Amino acid sequence: MSDADRDPAAAPSQAEIARAQALAVLDAATLGDRLVVRAHDGDGARDALGDLTDRTPETVTVATRRGLVTVRRADVVAAKPVPPPPSPRPRRTAG
Repeated sequence: MSDADRDPAAAPSQAEIARAQALAVLDAATLGDRLVVRAHDGDGARDALGDLTDRTPETVTVATRRGLVTVRRADVVAAKPVPPPPSPRPRRTAG
């Protein structure tokens, strides 16, 4: 069967491909890995940036600067690993 013969409606959308990749990232991550997870939140989306602290078949939990954020896997839009935060900059002193 050639590409021209395939039903375009049967092909996965870009959003479906991105979601599948995001779930693969979450499945491969080790607890303690730093990542960002984007999820549907009402009419918009929200991001959780921090360390992965828990994973169940239905949810992932990320420790952010504002506390623990639990995201339903069904709401995940994207996810990717991120590097550690930069070290704090030294304070400037008046001189």
